[in-house]
Amino acid sequence: MVAKRVLLVSGSLRAGSTNTAVLRTVAAIAPEHLETTFYDGLGTLPHFNPDDDVDPLPEPVVALRAAIRASDAVLFSSPEYAGALPGSFLNLLDWTIGGGEIYEKPVAWINVATSPTGAVKAYESLRTVLGYAGTRIVESACAHIPVLHAEVGPDGLVTAPDARRQLDTVVTRLLEELS
Repeated sequence: MVAKRVLLVSGSLRAGSTNTAVLRTVAAIAPEHLETTFYDGLGTLPHFNPDDDVDPLPEPVVALRAAIRASDAVLFSSPEYAGALPGSFLNLLDWTIGGGEIYEKPVAWINVATSPTGAVKAYESLRTVLGYAGTRIVESACAHIPVLHAEVGPDGLVTAPDARRQLDTVVTRLLEELS
């Protein structure tokens, strides 16, 4: 079986982020035939300016676009700040548009919010942006899996058995789309 490559992108810069923990857990539980790469350059991206979206691109943008190009799919997880996507994550999404690497790429997300509103506004916005980018949203692999900070172990991985089972389902559904 040919390995599939999934890029994992956290929309959080915070140390100890449950969004990051969920994606790292996905990498830890992924089957052998799924290669995962964690994108960790969110904090290094320059502010997006369409005038700067020309060659030569800033190195962090080149690295982001290369990581997207090298993947078969992208899996996101982002917090919600003030009813929207965090600015740094939206900045990353802005940089994905001009290069076209994300166009028609299968994408999905995991929403880990435990708040009563469940980060619904952030994920509505993410759906809109990814739609404009021309991605293929894999609805069956998009999930709301609330994760508490107390459910993340010292190794940075989610320990809650139910959450881990749900993450396994997300991975399975994403792989089915890629088959």
